[in-house]
Amino acid sequence: MSTAAGPSESGPRWARWIGRFLARVVWNTQVVGSHLVPTDGPVLFAANHTGIIDGPIVLGVSPRPSHMLVKSEMFWGPVGAVLRAAGQIPVEHDGGRSALNSALVVLRRGGVVGVFPEGNRGKGDAASARAGVTWLALNGHAPVVPVAVLGTRRTGESVGHVPGLRRRLAIEFGAPLVLERAVGTSGRVALEQANEAIRVALAELVDGAVARTGLVLPTDDPNRERSPR
Repeated sequence: MSTAAGPSESGPRWARWIGRFLARVVWNTQVVGSHLVPTDGPVLFAANHTGIIDGPIVLGVSPRPSHMLVKSEMFWGPVGAVLRAAGQIPVEHDGGRSALNSALVVLRRGGVVGVFPEGNRGKGDAASARAGVTWLALNGHAPVVPVAVLGTRRTGESVGHVPGLRRRLAIEFGAPLVLERAVGTSGRVALEQANEAIRVALAELVDGAVARTGLVLPTDDPNRERSPR
């Protein structure tokens, strides 16, 4: 459970095995670059986001136990109980402030946090990025490892679609980015510059992973294209 001391440290250790079962047995997941993840100290994963299983898959193939930021809507019923026990972090409807504070606790104790900078599941092309991951990197003094996630959603599938058995997926970890505020640079400018550096690194990693694997990103964005009522 999440407490003032931060999310459970033991939860991600056992939850990782569930994620690994999903990645390796339920689906056929290829992993590249896991050796690039620092073996100790705080680390931030910045992953692109297309489908509902992105978080569990990244958690399962990560070389270190990880706390993923997950929409609060997922924290209900049996699934919510499992997520909380697993030390995953709910993003509440307060602009994400409580989630960022919980994630910062994890980083300051030397743990790993996973964030989807795009915010919502969509095309996964990292065309935009919210500043939360950058705020965490600068305040938690954590290197940022971009993570490309491919195959979890195809064009025409809903953002809540669960892929069929043994679908081929791919996860690629990139080289860590170390972000620091330059002397004489305002906090706002430093945040903007670092945020764009993360977005560009993630977009380039995703493009390279698409070329390497042949797994293309979905061309639609159901969240944006949903007809207004």
